[in-house]
Amino acid sequence: MNIDKAKTLTRMKTLTELHGVAGFEDKVKAYLKSEMKPLVDTFVYNRMGGFYGVKRSKAKNPKRIMVAAHMDEIGFMVTHITQNGMLQFTNLGGVATDIWQGQRLKVQSRKGEEIVGIVANIPKHFRTGNEGAPKIEDLLLDIGAENAEEVRQRGIEIGDSIAPDTPFIQLSEHRFASKAWDNRYGCLIGIELLELLKDVELDFDLYVGANVQEEVGLRGARASAELIDPDVALVVDCSPANDMKGKQNLSGELGGGTLIRIKDGTMLLKPTFRDYLLNIAEKNDINYQYYISPGGTDGGEIHKAKIGIPTAVIGVCARYIHSTNAVFDMRDYTAARDLLKYSITNLNESKIEALQYH
Repeated sequence: MNIDKAKTLTRMKTLTELHGVAGFEDKVKAYLKSEMKPLVDTFVYNRMGGFYGVKRSKAKNPKRIMVAAHMDEIGFMVTHITQNGMLQFTNLGGVATDIWQGQRLKVQSRKGEEIVGIVANIPKHFRTGNEGAPKIEDLLLDIGAENAEEVRQRGIEIGDSIAPDTPFIQLSEHRFASKAWDNRYGCLIGIELLELLKDVELDFDLYVGANVQEEVGLRGARASAELIDPDVALVVDCSPANDMKGKQNLSGELGGGTLIRIKDGTMLLKPTFRDYLLNIAEKNDINYQYYISPGGTDGGEIHKAKIGIPTAVIGVCARYIHSTNAVFDMRDYTAARDLLKYSITNLNESKIEALQYH
């Protein structure tokens, strides 16, 4: 079956605009479950907050294949409420320190409301020229309150989460901008994979879902891997593109196709798995690009779990991730979706064993 592009864009908008920083993924989880429920037989959960929908096979003693996204986005946590009603905060995930002044952020209050504020900045008129880049802990979020009491009356307390206030927009025919494409991409592709395979009988049980707290150190992935104990895992995650001045080595180019991540700071792709993905891409005319990253994905934890789990990352790249806006190309998403679908449907017991032990 095919998926209507308008449906994909609606889901893309919904997912990227949801508030769900590391440790506060509940809204994303609720949306994913509602979309996945008609497409799976059951759900399984770990105690950290990760969950997976299971599409059962009719085969006897089936293998288990895991498709893993992560729900969380980068963001912040309230650490102090000043007497004049400003909020201080700490980061949740890796962020540059020099991009936040003057930006709009949203606080998720204890009352369930999302309250918009502006990160304070010093007007040009009052600058001395000696300010330098501020530290995150020195920034202030201005929600328009006049004092600390008013902040608390609005339901905001220390420990509450903050995310960028960024709408999903279309920039051109193929390119879009949003917050949280890292990694609502993986959440979206998981839903659409299940939809594409709705009427397909598989020789293995398929586990599709998402982990928590990836952005603060891949913390939720191991719990999911040990819950499922998969025979093979495919991680779906977003990576930074470095193509603003043209293609730069193996660092991602918008429109270049899905990413086959051969090396990063947490995992090396097994040659047998690399060749399997390349063969699938070539046979199905799927655009792809090699990718190397100093960072990592949940694959860094998954591939080390139990007695070792053959793991590959099927990714897309985007510009300016871990900021208020990411720019990405829809063609890269569809290439990744095709590679994921065909990688799953071409697996069988002998290929799984080859990925495990060769």
